[in-house]
Amino acid sequence: MKHLLNTLYVTSQGAYLAREGETVVVRLEGQERLRVPIHTLGGVVCFGQVGASPALMGLCGERGVSLSFLAENGRFLARVQGAVAGNVLLRREQYRRADNEAAATALARAALAGKLMNARTVLQRAARQGEQGATETALSAAGRELAGCLRELPRAESLERLRGIEGEAARNYFGVFDHLVRTQKDGFFFRTRSRRPPLDNLNALLSFVYTLLVHDVAAALEGVGLDPAVGYLHRDRPGRKSLALDMMEELRPFLADRLVLSLVNRQQVKPSGFTIAASGGVSMDDATRKTVLVAYQERKREELTHPFLGEKLALGLIPHVQALLLARHLRGDLDAYPPFVWR
Repeated sequence: MKHLLNTLYVTSQGAYLAREGETVVVRLEGQERLRVPIHTLGGVVCFGQVGASPALMGLCGERGVSLSFLAENGRFLARVQGAVAGNVLLRREQYRRADNEAAATALARAALAGKLMNARTVLQRAARQGEQGATETALSAAGRELAGCLRELPRAESLERLRGIEGEAARNYFGVFDHLVRTQKDGFFFRTRSRRPPLDNLNALLSFVYTLLVHDVAAALEGVGLDPAVGYLHRDRPGRKSLALDMMEELRPFLADRLVLSLVNRQQVKPSGFTIAASGGVSMDDATRKTVLVAYQERKREELTHPFLGEKLALGLIPHVQALLLARHLRGDLDAYPPFVWR
């Protein structure tokens, strides 16, 4: 089994990353602040005004360590990548499936089934843990609506129909998302999903953690030789990692939404850590961003038994396992792709 390696997040503005032998060195204002052996890293993510030497970029490419550059708010900017891994025959099969409506629909259906089951589990658990009343009633009703969407999936024979079901499920899920917030209701509320830019504190948190998750999923897909840009549920678009977004859908409720809700409900993040720009977009300050990154890394180290493999593994390895299972299905080793389902 692949080992879970650390991701180095660099958020200090003006920091510069350099190579010394087999080590990543982080300097700030001319002073060395951190030194990390390259073999301990699975990825390096730089936020905002952070630079890197060509020698370090080459080292990351040679060692298969992803080096990504994001804006301070988490918007993806660029990524340095070494030689493409994997078998070209695997990628050709991936592309053939994407061009075949029936094959693409089957893969999209599997990913969407995982998403709906995991979203329903989030609502059901919250309903059981909360007090009886309007909140429990709303969450239970939304859970039943998601169950209805799940029953529709086998009858959906086109991608357009699947996308319609996904849209209906998302309206039901996010329609009760505000009920999942138990504390700090004045500063963290949810009215509707907003992106580019997020228009409230909760949406800013969700967008930031989703960015972290899609980065990890894309790296996992590349690690098994798949192309993150060619997916099935999400349409092709220049610059979009459609396959990574497909796989992220089944992981979002469990790995991202629960983390965001935990940060808010345990008051690990505060409304004072968010600012509103003149455009209306909301962003986090540096301290809040670091709190989220630390919590994300800690969550990735937690363990569970994978529902398909029956093996105990760290949560951070789930994207890698799912990428591997997808590759095995495309090669013909598995009859169908088994999405991750939280139990």
